[in-house]
Amino acid sequence: MPLPVTDTRPLFRPLTTDIVALLRSLSGGDWFRPTLARRWRVKDVVAHMLDTALRRLSSQRDGVADAPRRFERAEDLTAFLNALNAEWVAAADRLSPRVLTDLYALAGADLASFFESLPLDAPARIPVSWAGQQASPNWLDIGREFTEIWHHAAQVRDAVGAGSFADPAWLRAVLEISMHALPHAYRDLHAADGTTLTIVVTGDGGGTWTLRRAHDGWDVTPEAEGDPAAIATMTGETAWRLLYNALPAAAAERQVHFDGRADLGGPLLTARSVIV
Repeated sequence: MPLPVTDTRPLFRPLTTDIVALLRSLSGGDWFRPTLARRWRVKDVVAHMLDTALRRLSSQRDGVADAPRRFERAEDLTAFLNALNAEWVAAADRLSPRVLTDLYALAGADLASFFESLPLDAPARIPVSWAGQQASPNWLDIGREFTEIWHHAAQVRDAVGAGSFADPAWLRAVLEISMHALPHAYRDLHAADGTTLTIVVTGDGGGTWTLRRAHDGWDVTPEAEGDPAAIATMTGETAWRLLYNALPAAAAERQVHFDGRADLGGPLLTARSVIV
């Protein structure tokens, strides 16, 4: 059974409402706390979230886009996006927290309305590169955007001590979308057909997935299969931090527990559901 379609369209609006409520509750000092996004403070993360919402609306909803670019290497795409993000964050440092919050409330609501209007099965405008795809369905591209917003908001919550999101269904949706990164992450690991790795994410919003070698590649199914060659177990908190580049390698080795074939664990520890 392949991974099912994950429809995140109804989740954008409540997530945006939650984010805006948190931002409006922050003290002045909270905006300058460091985050899991390394050099970015809370204010910088929020500025980036505003930037991505406005860019998506401008390019996809309104048809205003830069000239198409082709990147021969993944490193070139990463460098381009890092420069683009840094340029906006630097400019947004002139804005007050209140202005950033008000703008994000407007952009986030418009983005939710736009995604709610899109069909799930149409071709996506931009393929999901971290899944190794040259073409993607809309639902996966929309889901990618949901995971982007969710994990940056989680970085803010972590920085200000706000704890986990109240709705574990949001984490579940993030994990379901993120699992599409695993076949690409395992593409260079060769194993006999039928070799399986079971991934267990514990706690609210968690689940069980199986990565199976078949036909010179890897597939993911949303269930446990009998007699896996290895089992990887982690909490939901560890899972999202790992997949969104917010867990140092040493911490990942401690917090992801493996039983079985050790060679099957390496690609999981370096898998990412985000461009890095």
